[in-house]
Amino acid sequence: MSHSHVHAPSGVVDLSPAFRWAVAFNSGYVVIELIAGLATGSLALLADAAHNLTDVAGLLIAWGAAVLAARPPSSRFTYGFGRATILAALANAIAILIGVGAVIWEAVQRFSQPVEVPGVTILVVALIGIAINAGTALLFRASRHSDMNAQGAFLHMAADAAVSLAVVIAAAGILLTGWNWLDPAVAILVSLLIAWAAFGLLRGSVGLSFDGVPMTIDQDNIAAWLKDRPGVTSIHDLHIWSLSTTATALTVHLVMPKGPPGDSFLEQITDELSRNFSIAHATIQIETGNSDQCRLAPDNVI
Repeated sequence: MSHSHVHAPSGVVDLSPAFRWAVAFNSGYVVIELIAGLATGSLALLADAAHNLTDVAGLLIAWGAAVLAARPPSSRFTYGFGRATILAALANAIAILIGVGAVIWEAVQRFSQPVEVPGVTILVVALIGIAINAGTALLFRASRHSDMNAQGAFLHMAADAAVSLAVVIAAAGILLTGWNWLDPAVAILVSLLIAWAAFGLLRGSVGLSFDGVPMTIDQDNIAAWLKDRPGVTSIHDLHIWSLSTTATALTVHLVMPKGPPGDSFLEQITDELSRNFSIAHATIQIETGNSDQCRLAPDNVI
């Protein structure tokens, strides 16, 4: 039997500059909210400052995970530290859902206990929040489709921008109509939309945490493609999982009765797996006998 493994370029984008700016902007916004809250006596602003401080912590976690993922593997952590980005995405998803729950709870209370229309200072701070959070989200926009860690940071910042926008819209609506119920109603609507998006992030990150096949990967398509390679009569023990939020690994046994055709065959397969299916790390085992002879052939055996 023959083995081959290839580390293909994963196309990872260095997000450190984006995280650096994001942390700086949001830390500055926390200071602005703190000063405005103390100056106006607004508990809402002080509470939101505390909330945004947790956002900074979330960004730092995601940033730290990205830095860890860039570290080379060691003798103990032979796959490196890319899994940290999956854990960071999971933490971000949980944080977003907890924040959404808190906003909805507060909004429900406000239906029975209406609050005064936000003052000019609060509206100005909310507008600044829209600019900062939306701008921060844009820093991760280009990478969010290929990196779940970046998607977590993007969604977190986009959610905060949406909440700030809801504050402005609700306040303007109340000023025009006098309908105080607009404030909690808009907050609940925006929160439900955010929760829907965050649930997708949570589901994806939990799946990757359990070594599930990434949702962007069609395992049946890859299996069919491998079976169609020249000289391959069958395949088994196919596993596909994520090493990080940007790198995917694959292992498989190919049954080739005429024997391995050489390293060029393996190099071609691994290159095409990388180019066509975004498999960054492929390990292929060639077997010449009947697949029933391999103890890993049954689908229920790991």
